[in-house]
Amino acid sequence: MRVLVLGAGFGGLELSTRLSEQLGDDVEVVLIDRADGFVFGFSKLDVMFGRTTGEAVQHSYRDLLKPGVTFVQSTIRSIDPEARRVETDAGSFDGDVLVVALGADLHPDATPGLLEAGHEFYTVPGAFSGREVLERFDGGQVVVGVTSTPFKCPPAPSETALLVHDLLTRRGLRDRSQISLVMPLGRPIPPSPEASAALLEAFAERGIDWHPERIVRSLDPGRRVAVLADGDEMPFDLFLGVPVHRAPQVVQDSGLCVDGWIPVDELTLETAYADVYAVGDVTSIGTPKAGVYAERQAAVVAERIIARHRETTASSTYDGQGTCYLEFGNDRVARVEVTFRNGQAPVGEFQAPSDRLVEDKADFGSSRVRRWFGREWSNY
Repeated sequence: MRVLVLGAGFGGLELSTRLSEQLGDDVEVVLIDRADGFVFGFSKLDVMFGRTTGEAVQHSYRDLLKPGVTFVQSTIRSIDPEARRVETDAGSFDGDVLVVALGADLHPDATPGLLEAGHEFYTVPGAFSGREVLERFDGGQVVVGVTSTPFKCPPAPSETALLVHDLLTRRGLRDRSQISLVMPLGRPIPPSPEASAALLEAFAERGIDWHPERIVRSLDPGRRVAVLADGDEMPFDLFLGVPVHRAPQVVQDSGLCVDGWIPVDELTLETAYADVYAVGDVTSIGTPKAGVYAERQAAVVAERIIARHRETTASSTYDGQGTCYLEFGNDRVARVEVTFRNGQAPVGEFQAPSDRLVEDKADFGSSRVRRWFGREWSNY
């Protein structure tokens, strides 16, 4: 049996690892991604705020030496879900099972003025170059703004605002700077009232201006103002933006999407096409666009593929559970665990910021590098 896995993020890496562990050379897994390595989302902020280097947080796909798994670095040009075939710059591939885990593409160019007057920090290059942007910044009005919904890792804008506060404080620039956070959400972490309350308290303590249920539509490079969807304007000296998110164009062109994203069965991750699954940010499933949810979805798909190969019945279903670590500044980390179930209100559990959770977050990253890439790693 051949399994084509498109995308080597949380979902693709976990799926390929589980299939290799359970089936080894009995299955042929072809893992395709255009990048040459993987970077955790939280590592982007670590580089941006000078905690580590870009080289230290990049995990090369060359290290993916797993029985039954072949990694192909190439750009996917077309997807035929009915035939379970893809065309890439490295040739054509087809499979018995196809899993789409290509995530969301980011489009800073879709927000007028963002590339000319602001700086996006969600792509790997954007976050890495943000380090130099912040090093050059000499104080003034900082706006952290979201330009569209949905967007990946909903806590990241709040984390960024808090870390900017720490950075400016260390450099003696905070007293002559203003930090504003503009988000389309009514609360920083809507599924967790406790986490939201803790963040709002942190904003108030640090003098960070919170602007909920608002979104940035454009930037005026000449006047240095962010224009909000309601027509209001917000001046800035430094704009840190969350860019527009869209399903990759090759996915939109495949016929898999409805209203811009891939609909799937919320329990099994099956698409409308036989033996075609989708996991993670590329789907319209009702959980946040975050790696931990893609990882958990991949485990369900892996179990179903393994059952198919062994001619048994798959029993596991997606439970909507995920854990997110939140940077609160002052070298402290909080954690929120949220479960999303279809038709029910999300259930969350919040653990307040602590030194111990800093270690837990580090273990989260190192355990996955060990599992996926077979080596030891420290983020710092």
